[in-house]
Amino acid sequence: MKFILYIIRRIAYLFPALIGVSVIMFVLTRVLPGNPAYMVVGLHADEAVLQATIERMGLDRPIWEQYVNYVGQVIKGDLGIAWRTSYPVTHDLKFRFPATMELSTYSLLLAILWSVILGIWSAVRSKSFVSKAADVVTAAGVSIPEFWLGIMLIVILYSLLDIAPPPLGRISLDVDAPEAITGLYVIDSIATRNWAALRSSSAQLALPVITLAFVIGAPIMRLTRTFMLEALRSDYVRSARAYGMPQSTIIFRHALRNALLPMTTMIGMIYGYLLGGTVLIEKVFAWPGMGKYAVDAMLASDYSAIMAVVLLSASMYLVVYLIIDVVHFTLDPRTR
Repeated sequence: MKFILYIIRRIAYLFPALIGVSVIMFVLTRVLPGNPAYMVVGLHADEAVLQATIERMGLDRPIWEQYVNYVGQVIKGDLGIAWRTSYPVTHDLKFRFPATMELSTYSLLLAILWSVILGIWSAVRSKSFVSKAADVVTAAGVSIPEFWLGIMLIVILYSLLDIAPPPLGRISLDVDAPEAITGLYVIDSIATRNWAALRSSSAQLALPVITLAFVIGAPIMRLTRTFMLEALRSDYVRSARAYGMPQSTIIFRHALRNALLPMTTMIGMIYGYLLGGTVLIEKVFAWPGMGKYAVDAMLASDYSAIMAVVLLSASMYLVVYLIIDVVHFTLDPRTR
């Protein structure tokens, strides 16, 4: 019962946050770019055409009324029309968000796999060669810009060695995309047994996933090692060793469980950031995701698309934080 009440309370906190984000972004997109009607009809449009466009878009009404109308449209699932693409924003995001989610999820999974294992190993063997190598890897991951690493991988693996496909999106141009079920090409390819699409989409994912996994895995590895070292030096671990508990039990049952709390927070923050759009990686690899869509919308002053991306990104952040709270509730008895 406590768990259910905890979840309900945390979900209730989401709505004020979303309302606050929507109010701020709505005011900014109406005030900073100037009159949005000029973005539709152009700066040299006839005055009568401009006035008709203003009335049609509801820009002649008070801003609070415009906001109420916008919220009503959002509740109905209408996010407006993207002027740059001439499609409904929901249509654009239907294809953009799965691309970002696929890239972000696989990158995070690969980052967790190598960084947590290396972080635990370097904490347990703090004076070994592996620990020294972990320092080098962490420093490189934190300091190397992700766009530079992506470009270097393209130059080496595609241009010089010809073992990677050209960075031209989610699937090769000569392969049809799998039937859309989830929007995630790898999963949809497996579900529909489209092995050609599976090979192609996996190959296209490889370089951007490796790039992101290396960059975001470095801080996770550093945090894992730091808190594992702190846990291994704690009084309860020394007591467990005095009682003669096996080393594996001490590491995984006692030390790692206590280190998981800050680790899950860091991982959740990184995942929320990735779901909001990895702009540089999407630009480098021509990945049709949310980050590239948002940048193109900002360059075109397409405020409907910008508002939609911000709201969706904020929603993903809040959902990820809700999941983190649930994980903490499960792991930490003090929360309960």
